[in-house]
Amino acid sequence: MRRGWKMALSGGLRCCRRVLSWVPVLVIVLVVLWSYYAYVFELCLVTVLSPAEKVIYLILYHAIFVFFAWTYWKSIFTLPQQPNQKFHLSYTDKERYENEERPEVQKQMLVDMAKKLPVYTRTGSGAVRFCDRCHLIKPDRCHHCSVCAMVNNCIGFSNYKFFLQFLAYSVLYCLYIATTVFSYFIKYWRGELPSVRSKFHVLFLLFVACMFFVSLVILFGYHCWLVSRNKTTLEAFCTPVFTSGPEKNGFNLGFIKNIQQVFGDNKKFWLIPIGSSPGDGHSFPMRSMNESQNPLLANEEPWEDNEDDNRDYPEGSSSLAVETET
Repeated sequence: MRRGWKMALSGGLRCCRRVLSWVPVLVIVLVVLWSYYAYVFELCLVTVLSPAEKVIYLILYHAIFVFFAWTYWKSIFTLPQQPNQKFHLSYTDKERYENEERPEVQKQMLVDMAKKLPVYTRTGSGAVRFCDRCHLIKPDRCHHCSVCAMVNNCIGFSNYKFFLQFLAYSVLYCLYIATTVFSYFIKYWRGELPSVRSKFHVLFLLFVACMFFVSLVILFGYHCWLVSRNKTTLEAFCTPVFTSGPEKNGFNLGFIKNIQQVFGDNKKFWLIPIGSSPGDGHSFPMRSMNESQNPLLANEEPWEDNEDDNRDYPEGSSSLAVETET
């Protein structure tokens, strides 16, 4: 009876969490819909008097808006990639692992299993990264995520490119609105235009655009830095540990190759929200392997590493995350 109540409570909490996960999405959608109405109708169709200016404003606005909405859609509804079946323990291995009571033997069992897999990262203690909830050996840069199965999604290997594009087009969207609205904001402020209903929308539109622009520029700039170093947000705070030990620059292949790891080799797809990231999300090129092919990389001065990386991040269901790995 008590177990039934616990299961019901757990199911209710999961349901509530799923509902609440829609709230940020709903807020953003409502703000975007209002900004569309305010810009297209209240500014361009009501406030702007020049027909040529109306047409130019509307064409440029809709061109940016299409990519803004498209990348947002792709960021939300692109499902996070799940680890391949070969990383899961077989039924026999799972039984052996769970029935073994000695931690050191369990650790050695995982080491033996990992030898057959392309896994090169370890926990802070040097052990094989293992997910106790999903019973699988974690692929490199894969972490447990409590929200990856939800509608508002988890940023990972499958949609990180779309997320970066969304940030870029969001910045452009806010900047375009602010620059085109500013002159009419001044006219309303000086009383050169009649105080009608459009005045509120135009004034508030500039304020909202500037507010979002500042926060988005900071976030976008941070992720540009991460991409340039080929880091995830977790790797930026916790140095990844490899079989050879901690290496803060372990996945850094150089600026151009780091960008290509997210956007692909074909530059014509860099601005379009179409999947072009190389690889399968289960393994990633490493600096140590590239040094053997390019000795110049080995001559770079290594970064100092004083961080403690004895943490793991089991948070929900396994997701191949290359951004926040949330």
